[in-house]
Amino acid sequence: MKNSFQFSKYTFQLLAFIRKEFYHVFRDRRTLLILFGLPIVQIVLFGFALSSEVKNIGIAVMDNAQDVPSEQIINKIQSSSYFQLKKQVINYKDIENRFKQGEIKCALIFPSHFGSDLYKPEGSKIQLIVDASDPNTATIVTNYLNNIIGNYQQELNPAAKMNYQIIPQVRQLYNEEQNGSLNFIPGVISLIFMIVSTALTSVAVVREKELGTMEILLVSPFKPIMVLIAKAVPYLVLSLIDFIIILVLSVFLLDVEIKGSLLLIFAESILFIITCLSLGLLISNVTASQQTAMLISMMGMMLPTLLLTGFMFPLENMPKIFQWISNILPSKYYYAIIKAVMLKGLGFSYIWKETLILAGMAAGLLFVALKNFKIRL
Repeated sequence: MKNSFQFSKYTFQLLAFIRKEFYHVFRDRRTLLILFGLPIVQIVLFGFALSSEVKNIGIAVMDNAQDVPSEQIINKIQSSSYFQLKKQVINYKDIENRFKQGEIKCALIFPSHFGSDLYKPEGSKIQLIVDASDPNTATIVTNYLNNIIGNYQQELNPAAKMNYQIIPQVRQLYNEEQNGSLNFIPGVISLIFMIVSTALTSVAVVREKELGTMEILLVSPFKPIMVLIAKAVPYLVLSLIDFIIILVLSVFLLDVEIKGSLLLIFAESILFIITCLSLGLLISNVTASQQTAMLISMMGMMLPTLLLTGFMFPLENMPKIFQWISNILPSKYYYAIIKAVMLKGLGFSYIWKETLILAGMAAGLLFVALKNFKIRL
């Protein structure tokens, strides 16, 4: 009976402390802005503005042929979402000036006998000039135009066959619609949790020190682990609300299809949030001011998450030392989990190793945070 009363007493105290933390969060407009403003801005920014696709490429055409085939190719280019056709040019000097002004990235020049040469054995040639100051963009633009011209040639004479002709049949796995947002959504979710959950929790304990209310907590019958749990629970709940908002925006705004189990995604997200919260509590315990805690959690976590998680730059291309450093980042494993479950539709049997590593990190960080919680000022 006594143990039951003691448990009820501690539960009531814990709930009262959690409610106090919720009041702290909702009274602070800056915290609310970071919690709900930052995720929305990032998901929209990465989904629309920062895309790996190359679109609206400025292109100029010098049509010396003025025949039906050249007009048909120009119409195909104009109807493509990848190109933005500029006013036609009349000479090479005009093309050069437009390249210098940055108005175009490529130019297409048809010879005067383009249409008639198409039916000759040696065929007809088109001159393609591309701005190669950015080699990757130049390669992509060249591939786009080659595909358009190749498709037109196939439509022009579908019965034409060549000896030893090899026709590859390509299928894009997991992203057949070529939706550029799919490359960023798992990484952005990892980034948001890593920054928001870690940053906001990192100031939770140190704020009590600065306000002078830590003495009240230390003389109360509240155990240190209860203090840490009470500090973390509000941010866990609010981070899950953030996650729901992100999923809704991804599905209805960015046309991202969730192929895996929602329950598994939520479970893995809760585990990752707990890991981030534990890291934030550890930072909060070892720092003396909110500015220091925020600087460590925001800048110290944002850059490694951006650079070493794998969603912006392939880890395989990096030197071995950076690949080893990436192994200590929780966001690397969460990114792999979300990518596998959300985009590929895989189950727990494919992600159990990453899940085990995240669980170990969460337990280890929480243990260290508890050990570093000073019961004396």
